[in-house]
Amino acid sequence: MGQITAYVEKDHDQLVDLWYRAVRETHAFLTEADIAFYRQIVDEQALKLVEVWVEKDDSGVPLGFIGLDGSMVEMLFVDPDRHGQGIGTRLLQYAEQLKGSGLRVDVNEQNEGAYAFYKRYGFVRTGRSELDGSGRPFPLLHLELQR
Repeated sequence: MGQITAYVEKDHDQLVDLWYRAVRETHAFLTEADIAFYRQIVDEQALKLVEVWVEKDDSGVPLGFIGLDGSMVEMLFVDPDRHGQGIGTRLLQYAEQLKGSGLRVDVNEQNEGAYAFYKRYGFVRTGRSELDGSGRPFPLLHLELQR
């Protein structure tokens, strides 16, 4: 189990790379052009606009990260080589300790693995949008943690 720490600028490039590898593994519905579009947003803006917490291994290598805007989980990505090891769950638990049990998240409808993960954690669907936050045709499911 790693240590969860606040984002620091020196982690930036490693987190963008982790994001990229995770998206390539879990977002088969995105084209390379789509991934490049979102990668630029993550690289230039997204990590700076939210409260980011990073789980690192004992040598300081990021294993996963969560980005929060209040009680909204804006991003949760885990190194694809480390999926199934509890990293995403630990990051959600950490967010819940920080923000309380009213966590919310939007998940791509086509990302069935992520939707199943959030449902197992206790999130329930509260709505749906046809477009993602960038106005692109990737429907989002709106979820809220209910304990």
